[in-house]
Amino acid sequence: MKPAAFDYVRADSAEAACELLARHGEQARILAGGQSLMAVLNMRLAQPEMLIDISRSVSLARIEIRDGYLQVGASATQAELEWREGLARELPLLQLAFPHISHFQIRNRGTVCGSIAHADPSAELPLCLLALKGSVVLRRGTRQRLLPADQFFTGMLSTARAPDELLEAVRFPLARPGQGFGFREFSRRHGDFAVCAVAAIADAQGLRVAVGGVADRPMVREWPLLEGSALDDALNEFAWALDARDDPQISAASRRHLVRRLGRQAVAEALQARNSK
Repeated sequence: MKPAAFDYVRADSAEAACELLARHGEQARILAGGQSLMAVLNMRLAQPEMLIDISRSVSLARIEIRDGYLQVGASATQAELEWREGLARELPLLQLAFPHISHFQIRNRGTVCGSIAHADPSAELPLCLLALKGSVVLRRGTRQRLLPADQFFTGMLSTARAPDELLEAVRFPLARPGQGFGFREFSRRHGDFAVCAVAAIADAQGLRVAVGGVADRPMVREWPLLEGSALDDALNEFAWALDARDDPQISAASRRHLVRRLGRQAVAEALQARNSK
């Protein structure tokens, strides 16, 4: 199929994009990398009257450190972040997750914010943003509001962004001394969306474990530093709480098994990384 007809407008700044969103609201869509949006348009799951292309905006492509977090602008590509010098030190969890995100051709075009805005529950970047207690910067006109990731994702492909708001940037908190990170994923083929993915963070206060691909959005739990059967019990409770469903890919029971198995592996990796520092 081909997309329905639409108008195309380039916006070279957040101000210009917000002005167009204010004027056209739900009839407009932001186009940055297009890797998720174009598939939706081609299947006519969305039929906007206007696409606002921000992909050439220099001001929205910035990736910069601010007050303990890394801010990634709306038109910055996944590859630009993946190959950032110092990413392994700044955001080790993202370095672990990036090889699982589709293929390098997609990461060359796809944007970080585009993946966050699309809110696919199987995508890796929303999962990492939630695990790291990251946040999104939403802009309407000249006003900004900062929303934590756990309030931004509201369901399957659904977020708290209003139709006239631009997802201007996302903020990933930088790794702190004493933290260790782990990431595990299962998919049918390399580069496919995750059937189940788990991100784990360990520090002196305890464990933070996030799971994607099972519920209608990434979900997270925090526990003290559990080991052995106590960790198995906590992962088992988490697996059942995600309300996994049977689908043509895999049964609900297998998804719960993956949460327990991958969770164990991700936590072990995070603890090992923490203890090696």
